Amino acid sequence: MGWQHFFNMFFMVLIVRTGLQVRNEKKAPAYFTPKARSFFSPKGSTPKKVSISQWIHQALDVFWMLNGLIFVVLLFVTGQWMKIVPTSWDVFPNMVSAGLQYVSLNWPHENGWLHYNALQMIAYFVTVFIAAPLAVISGIRFSTWWPDQNSRLTKIYPVEWARAIHFPVMIYFVAFTAVHVFLVMFTGVLKNLNHMYTSRDVVDGWGLAIFVGSLIVIAAGWVLTKPLFMQPIAEKFGSLSK
Repeated sequence: MGWQHFFNMFFMVLIVRTGLQVRNEKKAPAYFTPKARSFFSPKGSTPKKVSISQWIHQALDVFWMLNGLIFVVLLFVTGQWMKIVPTSWDVFPNMVSAGLQYVSLNWPHENGWLHYNALQMIAYFVTVFIAAPLAVISGIRFSTWWPDQNSRLTKIYPVEWARAIHFPVMIYFVAFTAVHVFLVMFTGVLKNLNHMYTSRDVVDGWGLAIFVGSLIVIAAGWVLTKPLFMQPIAEKFGSLSK
C-alpha cells in the first residue's frame, strides 16, 4: 500500500498538469485519432480526434485507475479500510472537535500508524470513495471511450454535466493534496514520511530520502510525458495529425 501511495501521487501530479493543459491550450501541438475498435476506441464508440494532450491525460488516467483499483482491494484485504471508513455517527461531532483543534494550531494527539482522527477519516473516505469515482465517471464522458453510438445513453448523461463535475473534482484533489502535504510536514515529518514511504512506525531519515527520490521521479515523469516524447507511443494506438 505504500507503493500505491507513491504511484497515486505520481499519476495525480501528471494528470492535473495534463488536465490543465487540455483546458487551457489554444492550439494543440498535434491531434490523436485512435484506431477503430482499439483500446482507446472500443466497439460502440466512434474514433474521436482529440488533442495529444487529451490522449496523454487519458492514458495516465488508465494507470491511475488501475493503481486505485489495486489500492482499494488491498485496503479491504489488509483491514486498513477500518481507518478511513466511518462506522459510527460519532465521527461527525469528533470531526468538528478535530477541526477546531487544527484551527487553533493545537494539533490533535494521534497515532496515524494505528488510526486517524475523525476529520482525517472523513477526508480520506471522501477522497477514495466519492471524489475518485466522480473523477472517473465524469472524465469518461468526454473521453474517446464514450459509447457515442448509444444515443439514449448520451442523451441521459449530457457532456455539460460531466464538465460541471470534472473540474471541481480536480480542484478538490489539489486542495486535499495541499492540506495533506502541509500536515505531513508540520505534524512529525520524519515519522509521517516513514509511515507512507517505508511502511515503518519509526523516526529516521529513510522516509524523507525516499520522498526526495520520489520527487525526482515525478520531475522526470513531468518531462517525459510532454507531447514531444509521447508522440511515438501515441502512434502505436492511432494516428497523429496537425
